[in-house]
Amino acid sequence: MTNKPNGVLYIGVTDNLDERVKEHKLKVYPQSFTAKYNCDKLVYFEEFEDGLEAVEREKQMKKWKRDWKINLIEDSNPKWVDISLNWKLNFNKLR
Repeated sequence: MTNKPNGVLYIGVTDNLDERVKEHKLKVYPQSFTAKYNCDKLVYFEEFEDGLEAVEREKQMKKWKRDWKINLIEDSNPKWVDISLNWKLNFNKLR
C-alpha cells in the first residue's frame, strides 16, 4: 500500500486481501501506520497458498532497501495505479 507514487510504502500480510484493502481505505484503525500516512492505494501484491510462506516473504521484503521495493512495484505497475480501483469492493460491510 502507498499514499502516492514513490511515496510512503506499507508492506503487510493478510488472508483476505479485499477486506484488508477496505480497512485501509476506510481507515478502520485510525491510529495505524496506514491511516496516519494515508496509505490507501494498493500498488502491488503477491499471493501464496501457504500462510507461513507469505509471512516469510513479508519479513524478507521489509528488510529490503527502498529502491528494491520500488523496482518490484514498477516492474508490474510502472504508473503506480491503485489496483483495487477495478475491484468490486462492498464498502457497506466489513467482515
